[in-house]
Amino acid sequence: MKTNTNDLPDDIEALKEIIRSQQSRESYLQNQIDQLLEQIRLARHQRFGSQSEKSSPDQLGLFNEAETDQLDIETLENTSTVTTVQSHQRKKPGRKPLPAELPRIEVIHDLDESEKICAHDGHTLKPIGETYSEQLDIIPATIQVIRHIRKKYACPCCDQTIKTATLPKQPIPKSQASPGLLAHIAVSKYADALPLYRQADMWKRINVEFDRGTFANWMCKVGELIQPIINLLNDKLTRPTDSLR
Repeated sequence: MKTNTNDLPDDIEALKEIIRSQQSRESYLQNQIDQLLEQIRLARHQRFGSQSEKSSPDQLGLFNEAETDQLDIETLENTSTVTTVQSHQRKKPGRKPLPAELPRIEVIHDLDESEKICAHDGHTLKPIGETYSEQLDIIPATIQVIRHIRKKYACPCCDQTIKTATLPKQPIPKSQASPGLLAHIAVSKYADALPLYRQADMWKRINVEFDRGTFANWMCKVGELIQPIINLLNDKLTRPTDSLR
């Protein structure tokens, strides 16, 4: 509703109160709009979204991804080239430097002693500099077993008191999965779209036998653990703002 400026009070505090009321109303209306837009989006997805795993034109090129995205290696790795376009110059993307924060391991390549002799006069060659080049390397994930050792103590006099150190709380009691492993499986499945059966096959290659059913059970347990967080997020998204005064 549009406010008539002639009806506005002259008192500064009253004007501030009107502004606060308008801001609160705008926040409430914006929240309602956001909720309605989300409901429309979900309704459209349920009605028109993909309901099965039928192939789509976008999926037909999955197996040709390497060929489709392939670039001329020489063009990519050589220094950037410049192409003149009308009245300006366009710089083509070339090799980008590797991140400076990554650790560097130096591998020194030297001539054999027999090659350090000049073929013309037989003098020993002297070093005059070095040539540098860098390659990006990756170390596969480190797999380890955490062995929990709980110290036990007993009274040396009466032999009636025995105490054992408490095991820290685990996400899934009596499970072989550590918190880090559960997080890795969950991220691989839900963020990287890597199915559980494929993850199980990957673990088998390093002689760790877990079947898909075990992974699925773990993910169900993880879902129960994070349900309170999901509920809080849902409440925050759907809860209307405080009513206007």
